[in-house]
Amino acid sequence: MRWRDNRPPPPPQSPRPVGNRRCDGENPFPARPSRVSRAGEFKRKRDETFMLRNLRNTGKTLTGKIVAGALFALLILSFAVWGINDIFTGRGSTTIAQVGETEISSEAARTTYQDQLRRLSIQFGQPITPQQAATLGLERQVLSSLVNEATLDERARALGLNVSDQLVARSIVDDPTFRGTDGSFNRGRFMSLLQSNGLTEQRYVAQERNAIARRQIVEALGEDFSAPVVAQEALHRYGAERRAARYVLLDAAAAGQIPQPTEEDLARFHQENATRFRAPEYRAATVLSVSPASVADPASVSDAAARAFHEQVAETRFGAAERREVQRIQFQSEEEAREAASRIASGEIDFEALARERDVPRDVLELGLLERAQFVDPAIAAAAFALAEGEVSEPISGRFGPSLVRVVAIEEAAVRPFEEVADEIRTELAMQDAADRIRRLYDEIEDQRASARPLAEIARERGLEAIEIAGIDAQGRDQVGATIDLPLPDRLPREIFDSDIGIDNAAIRTDDGGFVWFDVTGVQPARNLSLDEAREAVISEWRAERIEDRLAEQARGLVERLRAGESFDAVAADAGASVSVAENLARGQTQGDLDAGALRAIFATRVGEPGTARLGADRRLVFVVDSATAPPYLTTTPQAEQISDRMATEMGSDVLAQYVTQLQREIGLTINESLFRQAIGLEF
Repeated sequence: MRWRDNRPPPPPQSPRPVGNRRCDGENPFPARPSRVSRAGEFKRKRDETFMLRNLRNTGKTLTGKIVAGALFALLILSFAVWGINDIFTGRGSTTIAQVGETEISSEAARTTYQDQLRRLSIQFGQPITPQQAATLGLERQVLSSLVNEATLDERARALGLNVSDQLVARSIVDDPTFRGTDGSFNRGRFMSLLQSNGLTEQRYVAQERNAIARRQIVEALGEDFSAPVVAQEALHRYGAERRAARYVLLDAAAAGQIPQPTEEDLARFHQENATRFRAPEYRAATVLSVSPASVADPASVSDAAARAFHEQVAETRFGAAERREVQRIQFQSEEEAREAASRIASGEIDFEALARERDVPRDVLELGLLERAQFVDPAIAAAAFALAEGEVSEPISGRFGPSLVRVVAIEEAAVRPFEEVADEIRTELAMQDAADRIRRLYDEIEDQRASARPLAEIARERGLEAIEIAGIDAQGRDQVGATIDLPLPDRLPREIFDSDIGIDNAAIRTDDGGFVWFDVTGVQPARNLSLDEAREAVISEWRAERIEDRLAEQARGLVERLRAGESFDAVAADAGASVSVAENLARGQTQGDLDAGALRAIFATRVGEPGTARLGADRRLVFVVDSATAPPYLTTTPQAEQISDRMATEMGSDVLAQYVTQLQREIGLTINESLFRQAIGLEF
């Protein structure tokens, strides 16, 4: 896990149902009943098993300790929990799941889910809403994590596994996450990290104790697995095998002249493939976007305010600040520094000679040409900028001990005059004022929307320009396929399709500090296009299918001739195609004309045998496999060790999966899905 900082993530945005509003005027879209929640049903997004080695390491660092269950969720996501339909119940309680005697509370589910949601937001670099997280299957991961953690905890109690205080303490002390700069355990860092992640020491110690007990079970199941050498060799050959083949390409020209389709041909093809010719769902919407740039008024910024701002930031923003080239000599004591200053003042010695006398290295003597803010020691900066060029300071009690400094040269500040930057300053000040105006405007618009006012009406009343979208699909295109110019083009279409007529959607915050509101005002469901509407597409696909059929028939004929014993060159010549040779072909590595499908066909064909494969939309491949080679499998190589470890780990993972599944069957598992969704905010 990644430790999070103390900043709380922004609250998730949820739609607020306020009834079923209708648009004024004629609406070309049929209305649909409003829905109260945009939250979709659980989506099964993942079906994977993590390696047992990762599970053994779970908890050895803090990554596995706070949310160790998340790793178990990913490990066992595809078994036990989701394949048993009769475990879901609707009990009215605060328990979202129970494994044997262990209950998982809605509060635990909520806390775990929010932690994972926050972590996901940090990973993506932007706030992630529960609806967005649902598309990634986050809620399933959380529930699976909690359930499988509880399953192993229940088994640990049944086995009487006890983890001593000494073992828990040693595990925490040895965790590199809690080490300080000296490499040893740092209690201050330990407590700070716990606080940042909302944990007390007592709660963390309890979690670590349970995690150690779970690891003991996992490690006991996962030890001493070894895959048979013959299985290792098969896996080795699968990855290391290389093939060579000769081939010819049959393109659209080889299919000959395709006659024009009759009206009956088109009607039959359209009817048989109606679902291939569909218009997507379109939605009508009103969009209102307010940004700092749209409400900023540079002309309203007074000349006095602009000049005051220029005076405040002139050096840092509109020119180069004054810089001084400075030398410094450090001394062991204040008395020694005063004595040196007296010698310089009397003319007995100059600054450079004093530095040579004291063997001051040049890189220590020369501080360089610096602005005031660039000095490490503020006392040295203050003294240097108080001297004239060539002057030497009195002794300075600085951060690094007594010192004398000398100003070698002064580079005066160069500032652009106000007249040159006045427009830029007015724009900046207007944008700052716009941020306050937008916040006030947001509150006012939200108040109006709370009273069920249509967005178009609010925009007209406030003199704002709303965007009226007659029809938009889920990709942000209009009904002729052109991309619609929208604020937040990558997000807004998705938000529109996640909403519905009558939903009072939450405003979307933009990166520049503005807001975007939208109302869905109509829905035109997806439909099959008529033949007249889809005529060009029907003709194109009818021709493509005829070409594909002819090429496939021609390729089958060539393959039969090759199987009958004719030479590849003779068959290719009759087909009017040139022979190409591909060598060192590997699985999953495309080469030249050969795409992934062609490679699969070549590796599925025996050496010496011909075959054919579709190549793209309008080409066909005819080939002969000439050779298949693989280096011998040597069990003493690092590659062999990797294969052996990988297969052993996967075998251990399978055993663990079966073990947890059986445990849940034996001790009993019930899940209140509805309460879980309520706890994490996906159902109201």
